[in-house]
Amino acid sequence: MKKKKPNKLKILNDPIYGFIQIPNSLIFDIIEHPYFQRLRRITQMGFSNFVYPGANHTRFHHAIGCVHLMQKAIRVLRFKQIDISKDEEDALYIAILLHDIGHGAFSHALEHSIVNGISHEEISLKFMRKLNDEFDGKLELAIKIFEGKYSRKFLCQLISSQLDIDRLDYLKRDSFYTGVTEGNISSDRLIVMMNVKDDELVIEKKGIYSVEKFLIARRLMYWQVYLHKTGLVAENMLVNVLKRAKELTEKGENLYASTALKYFLHNPITFDNFSDKTLSMFSKLDDYDILSAIKEWTNHTDKVLAELSKMIVDRRLFKIEIQKEPIDSVKITNKKNQFAKKLSILESESYYFVFSQKIENQAYNKKSPILILNKKGKLKDIAKASDQLNLEALSKPVVKYFLCYPK
Repeated sequence: MKKKKPNKLKILNDPIYGFIQIPNSLIFDIIEHPYFQRLRRITQMGFSNFVYPGANHTRFHHAIGCVHLMQKAIRVLRFKQIDISKDEEDALYIAILLHDIGHGAFSHALEHSIVNGISHEEISLKFMRKLNDEFDGKLELAIKIFEGKYSRKFLCQLISSQLDIDRLDYLKRDSFYTGVTEGNISSDRLIVMMNVKDDELVIEKKGIYSVEKFLIARRLMYWQVYLHKTGLVAENMLVNVLKRAKELTEKGENLYASTALKYFLHNPITFDNFSDKTLSMFSKLDDYDILSAIKEWTNHTDKVLAELSKMIVDRRLFKIEIQKEPIDSVKITNKKNQFAKKLSILESESYYFVFSQKIENQAYNKKSPILILNKKGKLKDIAKASDQLNLEALSKPVVKYFLCYPK
């Protein structure tokens, strides 16, 4: 009896876009791969659910949504007589599907604690090259586009630019799950207004107001959601927990941890030594490993590790002060001394509880502009084409400084 072939042209139901169709069997097979399935266990927004309880969506949701928007973009551009071959189409689907595959547990926390000197983009590239070997070279063109090395610039811009498919999905999706309506952009309208001129991805003039709304929405989402003060505190506390765990491990402590987490605690990980074994262990590390370890560490004899872990589990977060000028170093030192005595810890350990950093946001970068195509076929930077005076202001980086310490 012949074995029945599985149906790989699946349809998924998404709360943002409704029905999403898997475009081909190769995309289905990549989605089925354990590397990609891991994204179901990586939250899209880290500890933002400490602020917005609904923000529990994952990198998996986001990646699938991006493929859906890419299908729309390709249809629109082909309708406007832009030639995109079948190979280029498939490569765009693969590149956008895998653009975030290198994110670690809780998204950015690992990059600042137990994995150093290598970004999630570089890890994504390592995953893509490994998958390329497994899928007999079928990801070759996708990797070129992802790296921005393909000859047709506009295809690379669909993956990474100031108005790429990634941003069109995450703003709309994060707005939906947090309930912050200011981020609810019209991704459909923006895609319909896309065109190509001189190998540049551009927006037709009729879409200028949608671009303005997109840029303002991005700015509001950063200050209201992505850089929300409570989210900042929670993420930095998580980073400090992992740093402390790594420090104790280096001193010979045998901490409770999953096999994958133990590997990263016991080994110094940098770009230069990120081997195939490291990639394999990274593919097994997710939010569940981190949370289960932190829950267990609440009972540890080390006061710093246990106290920080309890604070995260019970959501007893640090106080945060944000200002436009750098924090006075004397104030930081005084706070460190104060809490070292209060918590009965060494002054050298107080930086786990009292720390200062800066945050920066630039809603629009004129170095790689969003170009508006007018009816005469001329291109103009959105900042100059718009009659919104605040778009010029959005192109200036806004820097703020914060100080965290226990309440």
